[in-house]
Amino acid sequence: MRPNRRTFLAAAAAPLMAQAPDPIRNLRPMLSGIEPITDDERRSRLEKARRLMRESKIAAIFLEGGSSLYYFTGTRWGLSERTFGLVLPAEGELAWVVPAFEEARAREVIRFGADIRTWEEDESPYRRIAGILKDRRAASGRIGMEERVRFFVFDGVRKELPGAEFVSADPVTAGCRMIKSAAEIRLIGRANDITVQAYRAGLATLHEGMTNADLRNNITAAYAALGVRGEVSVSFGKFTAYPHGSIQPQRLRSGDVVLIDDGCIVEGYQSDITRTIVFGTPTDRQRRIWDLEHKAQAAAFAAAKPGATCESVDAAARKVITDFGFGPRYKVPGLPHRTGHGIGLDGHEWPYLVAGNKMRLEPGMCVSDEPTIAIYGEFGIRLEDCLYITEDGARMFSRPSQSIEQPFG
Repeated sequence: MRPNRRTFLAAAAAPLMAQAPDPIRNLRPMLSGIEPITDDERRSRLEKARRLMRESKIAAIFLEGGSSLYYFTGTRWGLSERTFGLVLPAEGELAWVVPAFEEARAREVIRFGADIRTWEEDESPYRRIAGILKDRRAASGRIGMEERVRFFVFDGVRKELPGAEFVSADPVTAGCRMIKSAAEIRLIGRANDITVQAYRAGLATLHEGMTNADLRNNITAAYAALGVRGEVSVSFGKFTAYPHGSIQPQRLRSGDVVLIDDGCIVEGYQSDITRTIVFGTPTDRQRRIWDLEHKAQAAAFAAAKPGATCESVDAAARKVITDFGFGPRYKVPGLPHRTGHGIGLDGHEWPYLVAGNKMRLEPGMCVSDEPTIAIYGEFGIRLEDCLYITEDGARMFSRPSQSIEQPFG
């Protein structure tokens, strides 16, 4: 995070701090020592992308603004009806397509590549893209489209190159992004550390009668005090059974299950943590289901080894839950969704821990471990921590909950 961004966040946090409870006001920024991704690392990513293109017989890939563009080039650009994008060829210099009236601003943020081709409002950006592909001798080969490229852009390019073969760029983009570098793992780790502190401070503000919006605002203020932008979903009582919450207003009562989920961003890299506790004294039923969820999460972690398939990790967690008598498969009461997802520049990205995914885990992959137990009309329990794969097994970014009374170990 660059100094101007930190200054902006500090200014935004000031009004929130004025009315924040003491556990929030006592927080301090946790961004010291943060090292952004270097240009040298981005150059190595571009070279790996070119290698994967050659292996997949893809002549070039096209990217619009988004996380993959940022991953390879460090350039951020919002999406609009005006096409802005990058052609990355397997051979030759990369090239940009930019609205002409945005050229000056584009040159401020473009850090790789000097071939910038502009298009006026009455001209076709797709013709510019096709021209680059022809110049790079890629127009007659296989052209990869990054998964977030919008259809109208793809369709425009396709009409300009009717003889070209268009394919998914996933073998290149996912092939690069799934394997995190040490620098990326450090940034994800810091985001998780900050999330734990924001949650710890937020849960210290629980009191009878507060709304889920009150707790959400407290945790959002905690993130700001810690120097980052973060989000959180908060559910109380029976609404904790809804994996992504409910729109219904909720007010905290003694004995309610409390579930908080989401994360923050550090230099573009995201965290994702869920904690579930009980406000007051847990019932035997709440404690039993919490312990079952804890066991399922631990089973997924134990299964997440180099060489294990993604589906086998899901199966390990799901077996614990179905052996108890819930389910089977995605039926509720039980685990209604996959056990986990990849995490990095996107909160949800490759790979996915789900039945049918036979991709094997490799060192550098980062995934969440979150086998929810949902019991509609009663409550839900989810424990979520993200982990990364090493040569000798999985390691958690955050310390898992130890008990229903100890959400942070």
